[in-house]
Amino acid sequence: MQVYNIPTGAIGTNTYLVFDEETNKGFLVDPGSYSSGIAEKIKELGIDIIYIMLTHGHADHIMGVEGFKGDFPDAKVVANINEKEMLGDVNFNMSLQFGQPTSIDADIYVDDEEEMEVGGLKLKFFFTPGHSPGGMCIYIPEEKTLFSGDTLFQASIGRTDFPGCSFKALEESIHTKLWPLPDDTTVFPGHMGPTNIGFEKEHNPFV
Repeated sequence: MQVYNIPTGAIGTNTYLVFDEETNKGFLVDPGSYSSGIAEKIKELGIDIIYIMLTHGHADHIMGVEGFKGDFPDAKVVANINEKEMLGDVNFNMSLQFGQPTSIDADIYVDDEEEMEVGGLKLKFFFTPGHSPGGMCIYIPEEKTLFSGDTLFQASIGRTDFPGCSFKALEESIHTKLWPLPDDTTVFPGHMGPTNIGFEKEHNPFV
């Protein structure tokens, strides 16, 4: 598996290009803004983008979807079923405030612990509400890799002062869904640098 991180958008959201080297099938995670650099990298590597996956529906994680769908029209947008309302509401997802009203209806809605394959990669989705009503994390067990969106950051967590947020729900999500993962699981968050589960269990001051 290969992972490329290209920060996008006004606040530097981590957009990830992930692909299986054996099949060259891959997916994007959280395109906060369209990036021609990412599109060119995909074409250069010959990656077949199967999915565009959204860890949640806030503007800074979804405003690049339309642009990438233009380049890769066969890619299916994947989100948690509990995020449908936010994705479709430009006020709730705050894209209106960003000056780029964005309304999305995902092609595939998943629920907690559903699984999916991309080439030889087996993915599992964890429903992790708190930062948003339908937040989710994407886990690849064989690679010990987690894409945490804005649920968990390096020594921090996602904000819980937006509409639909709940600190109690976020804390419970982290404790019940993420802490049981192996300590050496690499965490690729929606902002800031990567970390791992063991470090966060020991040092994260918020949970």
